[in-house]
Amino acid sequence: MKILVICQYYYPEPFRISDICEALVRRGHEVTVVTGVPNYPEGEIYQGYENGAKREEIINGVKAYRCYTIPRKTGAVYRLLNYSSYSYSSSRFVGLLPDDFDVVFINQLSPVMMAKAGIKYAKKYKKPCVLYCLDLWPKSLAVGGINESSLIYRHYHRVSARIYRAVDKILITSRSFSDYFEKEFEIDKNKITYLPQYAEEIFEASGYQEPNGVCNLMFAGNIGTAQSVITIVKAAELLKDEPIRFHLVGSGIELDSLKEYAEKHRLNSIVFYGRKPLEEMPRYYATADAMLLTLQADPVLSLTLPGKLQSYMSAGKPVIAAIDGEAQRVIEEARCGYCSPAEDAEALAGNIRRFADEKDKQTLARNARTYYEQHFDKRAFMDQLEDVFESMIIR
Repeated sequence: MKILVICQYYYPEPFRISDICEALVRRGHEVTVVTGVPNYPEGEIYQGYENGAKREEIINGVKAYRCYTIPRKTGAVYRLLNYSSYSYSSSRFVGLLPDDFDVVFINQLSPVMMAKAGIKYAKKYKKPCVLYCLDLWPKSLAVGGINESSLIYRHYHRVSARIYRAVDKILITSRSFSDYFEKEFEIDKNKITYLPQYAEEIFEASGYQEPNGVCNLMFAGNIGTAQSVITIVKAAELLKDEPIRFHLVGSGIELDSLKEYAEKHRLNSIVFYGRKPLEEMPRYYATADAMLLTLQADPVLSLTLPGKLQSYMSAGKPVIAAIDGEAQRVIEEARCGYCSPAEDAEALAGNIRRFADEKDKQTLARNARTYYEQHFDKRAFMDQLEDVFESMIIR
C-alpha cells in the first residue's frame, strides 16, 4: 500500500508515530509523512532544522515533508500560532500532492486541527481516511483550563465534530473513548475500533531490581500540567527520611517549578535528569525497581490510557500510580502494581511504602510483562492496523 500519514509531530520529536511508520515500511509499504518542523516539547526548533533546512528527508525509509510551523515557545498565544500554522501550511501542501495514495492515516494528538490536511486530501481524491485518536477534543481544552461554556470551547467543539464525522474510521487508544464519541458527536460505534498503543521494541523486560537496600522509583515522560508530577514530588517530601529515591526523566513546562519546589524543601531524594533520547531510555528503566504514573484528577484524563504505561509494562516493571479510570483498571487487572486516586500524594506515598515492603516484587514485574504481551503486543498492533487499511481500500 501507499500510505499518506498526517501528523504535526514526527522524529526527532518523541512520538510513537515514527516507529509505526518505520514498521509499515519494513512490512513492504510506501509511507509518506506530512509533518511539522520539530520543536516539541521545549518549544524551540531543533538544531539542524532552522531556516527551512531539511524540509524534505528520508528517515529509515519513510519520506517526510515538513510544513511551515511556528514553534510553540511558551504561553497560549504561541501555542495557538503553533497549532494554526501547521494546520494551514499542511492543508495547502497536500493540495499539491498527486492522486498517488491508497489510504490516509491521521495520527491525531493535540490539536485536532492537524487532521484537516488528511481530510482535505481524502475528500479531493475520494480516498479512505483513518484517524487514530490519542487526544480527545475539545475535551483536551477543558483539561487545559478552557471553560466549556466559552466561545473558544464552543468553536472547537464545532471544529472537532466536523473532523471526527468526516473521517471513515476512528481508531481509539482507550476503550473509554467509544462512549465519548457516541454521546458527544453521535458517531456510530461501528465506525470506531479499539487499537491500544504498544511500546517500542527497545523496551525489553529488565524486571525488578533493588540494589543496596534502596528503593529506586522512576517517572519517565513529559512533565506538563496534565501529568501532575507534583504529586510525586509531594509524596517524596513525605518519604524524604526513608531509603527511597525518585528519578524523574523528562522535560516540560512544569519541570522548572518542580525543581524549585524540590530545592526549597531540600528534597535530596529526587534526581532530575531532563529529557533523554528514546534509545537511551532502556538504560534508565533498567535502574528502576518500579515506575511511577500520575495524571491530574480530571474526568477526561481518566478516560485515557497513557502510552508510557505500555512502555513500563513492556520493560517488565511494577507500576505505582496515582491515577483514575482506564489506566487504573489496566493496572489492577494486570496485578502489576498499586493504584491510588489521582493527585493524592499521601495515598501515593502509602503505596510506595507498601511496595518497598513487598516481599514478592518479582511477581509484580512478571505480571506487567505478561499482560503487555497478551494485550499490547506490537506485532498484533501492526497486523490490526494493516487489516483496517486493507478493509477500507477494498470497500
